[in-house]
Amino acid sequence: MNSAVYTLAVNACVAFLFACVFAVIQVSYPRPRGAGWFCTTYLIGMLTPLSELAVHFVGWPTMFALASYGSFLVSVLMMPLGLSAVAARAPPWRAVGAILALGVVARIAIWGGTRDHILYELIYQSAFIAGAALSLYVAIRVVRRDGGLLWWGVIFIFCLIVMHFATKPFFAVYLGSGANDKAYTGSLYAIFSQSTGGVLIITAGLQILLVILATAIGRTTLDSETDPLTSIANRRGFDRQASRKIAKAQAASSPLTVVAFDLDHFKQINDRHGHATGDAVIRAFADLLRASLPVSAVIARTGGEEFVVLLDRTAKQGAWRAAEEIRRALAVTDKHLPPVTVSGGIAELQSGDTLATLLERADAWTYAAKADGRNRICPAAGASLEGLLASRREGRLAVGSPRTENAAPTGRDILDRPRAD
Repeated sequence: MNSAVYTLAVNACVAFLFACVFAVIQVSYPRPRGAGWFCTTYLIGMLTPLSELAVHFVGWPTMFALASYGSFLVSVLMMPLGLSAVAARAPPWRAVGAILALGVVARIAIWGGTRDHILYELIYQSAFIAGAALSLYVAIRVVRRDGGLLWWGVIFIFCLIVMHFATKPFFAVYLGSGANDKAYTGSLYAIFSQSTGGVLIITAGLQILLVILATAIGRTTLDSETDPLTSIANRRGFDRQASRKIAKAQAASSPLTVVAFDLDHFKQINDRHGHATGDAVIRAFADLLRASLPVSAVIARTGGEEFVVLLDRTAKQGAWRAAEEIRRALAVTDKHLPPVTVSGGIAELQSGDTLATLLERADAWTYAAKADGRNRICPAAGASLEGLLASRREGRLAVGSPRTENAAPTGRDILDRPRAD
């Protein structure tokens, strides 16, 4: 077995292994975009070295030579379709169709032509150059829109692939590609073409595999951090996003505020109207939060009827205005749902704060709003906490005397009181 034949066999095995790996990913991960495309791509691409082996060992060299050309062209053109699927972009069907037509016309044009001639070889490689360039174009568009280090790797690899196809005609002329299809497998050019092509097959497959795995893992992580009822973050997702924003705010000494919301008398809604209606109320409030708050806000459902919002670059007064607008808007969200009100508590980031201390203060203020009659946001903007406490000393709100306006009633003051829903 000569070197070129051995390389063809290795390339066929490599393509099959990559097809198996992409098939496993397709089966193992929920909704893996693109894995099925690349499984099919490598299965079809495997036919190319197998066809060239058949040219060497079996009769009918013309039939297998055409099968080699056709399978390789189809696999090259499936690459941009698979990349588009991974990136969730519209597939470039028109461009793929045009390049496929170019490949058919090019192969017919050089049928019976002189091998090892530069024009013959350039026409032969033209469709492959165009197909690889289309994959490069798709990757560049993804990076321009979304960025991502892994996609930069895809760009680099397809740059190499384009260069590989573009320089192959010159190597074919210089090294000699054989007088006919059968002689090709024993030529020095075949060794060069199959070995460099095999390296690029492995490199491209590994890079695409990394992209698909990163996408699948990211999607799985997102699902685990998303509340299935409302499609906003759950407590795990909130903690991860909020911790990052708090660290950034502390480093930049910029304001940041947490607002805790609790729907009033929510148990009565479930008891009187059923859990389906209760779920609809939960979804309606989550939709209101999304519509009312900036894109940079971190919004989460942390309990049955409990929500929390983190507002970066926002001081307590701005957070109170935003929360008050939400409280007022809730009364007119959906006439088909039972009326519901919300109570809220606000805590602004202070020196030495952690996410836990911020949430503790915001939650304590929510308890205070509940105890003070519900359907309100505490502490009110523009009012000092001392004044609020003085006006409630008749026993309606049993709280202590904190040292600062941003301090919240303590667990001893409020949290040990029975909480009304």
